[in-house]
Amino acid sequence: MTKQKLLVVDDNVSLIHMIREYTKSSENIEVAYEAHDGEEGFEILKNNNDNIDLVLLDLIMPNKDGIYFLDKLKEEKMDKAVIVLTSFNAEEMVRKVSTYNIKYFLLKPFDLKNLEQRVLEATGQLDSNVPSVFNQDLKVCVTKLLHELGVPSHIKGYQYIRDSILILYDNPDIIGGITKELYPEIASRFNTSVSRVERAIRHAIEVSWNRGNIDLMEEIFGHSVDYDKAKPTNSEFIVTVADKLKIEYGNVKI
Repeated sequence: MTKQKLLVVDDNVSLIHMIREYTKSSENIEVAYEAHDGEEGFEILKNNNDNIDLVLLDLIMPNKDGIYFLDKLKEEKMDKAVIVLTSFNAEEMVRKVSTYNIKYFLLKPFDLKNLEQRVLEATGQLDSNVPSVFNQDLKVCVTKLLHELGVPSHIKGYQYIRDSILILYDNPDIIGGITKELYPEIASRFNTSVSRVERAIRHAIEVSWNRGNIDLMEEIFGHSVDYDKAKPTNSEFIVTVADKLKIEYGNVKI
């Protein structure tokens, strides 16, 4: 496998140094160029496009930010793989940036091995016939998150919520058809009825709201519901958790 050459655009010099040091021992990726704002980054890309396989891009930088860089890519009609690295995960910003050709979001701080795998996936260097470690990790992450949210694993609603999140993660277009598309798929998988799926999910959410990690629930659902007054609806719960996972772990066509 040819080493994938990276352009890292981030004003955090220490982070760039950390990524560069990690890639020195990697057989798959290397930091070929670095820039500290969007304007400098785009000029480097424009002058060295053929020697850059992927861009690691921060969103918030002085002078010209990551949005400037993405706008210039679109303006110049340059098709280049981009992974966004950010500690800024406000929902509206994520949705705005999702309209660009972003391969992945990685929320800082991130694991460097995870970063390497995302780069290889984004540049098409991983064999699609080989089971992805990421897919296995995603299931573990969903399971862990539901446990922290207080959803008991022994009730049916837990299984329905878990599978719903995984389906929505891979098929974001279903976001507008939870009742008409998602519930029937879950009902078919578990050989039950749509109404039972909906009731079981509602019951699981009600149970979790009384026993989950309060700080985590406030963090995840604070922007979508009034935590003190109302539990999220089934759709709000599933979509919000799926969005959180997309922001942190992967493809963000949301």
